[in-house]
Order: sequence, then structure tokens, then C-alpha cells
Amino acid sequence: MKKLSSGFTLIELLIVIAVLGILAVAVLSAINPIEQINRSRDTGSRSDAEQLLGAIDRYYATMGFYPWRQSPTVPVSEATTWAKVDATWTDGTAATVLNKLSAVGTGEVKTSFTTRITGATYNTLYKYNRGTSGDSTYICFPSQSSSFATEAWIRCGSATSGTGLPVDLQPNAATICLGAALKNLSCLP
Repeated sequence: MKKLSSGFTLIELLIVIAVLGILAVAVLSAINPIEQINRSRDTGSRSDAEQLLGAIDRYYATMGFYPWRQSPTVPVSEATTWAKVDATWTDGTAATVLNKLSAVGTGEVKTSFTTRITGATYNTLYKYNRGTSGDSTYICFPSQSSSFATEAWIRCGSATSGTGLPVDLQPNAATICLGAALKNLSCLP
């Protein structure tokens, strides 16, 4: 009788499947998908913070005063306290800063942008300006990934005192610089 030997035996197939499974686990552990997802979220938050800062700068260039002021002639501080970027950020009247920046106001950003960054599921953005002449406006967000948290920790000067932060941001060091292993806040001017 003639013996036909085409195909693989069951044991050969199981060995190949086991080897592929081991390789898949090794690749997944090397790329750490959770860290990659968190890094992409942080990158999105950084991009949104940059867009918001750009909108504030464009508003100032167009109007001659910051959006948290009512007009260039009303004598108020240039400061904006450390707080969330949301509908409570106003110019002292009923006008919210985000509405002044959106299509409702000067059109520096789209209304959909302001709705998204203030949504309940979005990574919270914080704003701050000390109010002294020459100070920067900062937009900060909690780091989700360890790489962004490490970058923020290095910017803090590797100390919860915040000695590595710009002078005008140092009053918020206790809030921004939480510790090496914690989710420090990333701040942009």
C-alpha cells in the first residue's frame, strides 16, 4: 500500500501555535499597550493645551486684551487663578472665556473644541496666570503615561518644591509636582 503524507500532524500544529503564542506575549509585553494608549491620550491633551494657548494669544493680538478681561480699559488684574478650564472661567461678567474664544465670540477655536475639552470624560485641563507683567499663561493636565509624568517630574526639578519650574508657575508647585512615581501635571506655556 502506498502511504500518503500530506499535511501536518496534530502535534506539529500544536507546537507551532504554542510558539506563536509565546512570541505574541513577548511582543505585547515589549510594547506595553496600556502605556501606548495613555501616551496617545497625553499627546492629545498636550495638543489641545497648545491649541488653547494659541487661541488666547490670537485673541490678545486681535483684541488687545486677554479673554478673561472685559475690555482693555477696565482696570483688572491680568491674573487668572489656578482652576479647571470650564464654564466657570469668566471675564467677571456672564461671558465665559471659552465662549469668547469659540465661534460664538472671536472664532479662535471651534465650539466643538471647547465642548470636547470641558466634557466629563476628557482629561481635565487647568489654567493659570500669576498676573505680573511678563508672566506666561499656563495650561496644565494630569499625565496619564509614565513617560509624560517623568518628563513633568524632571521639569519640576525632581523635587516637590518645584525649583525647576518657571518662577511664575512655582506658586502651584505643590499641585503640579506630586512625586517621581506619581502622575505629575504637564504644563505648557
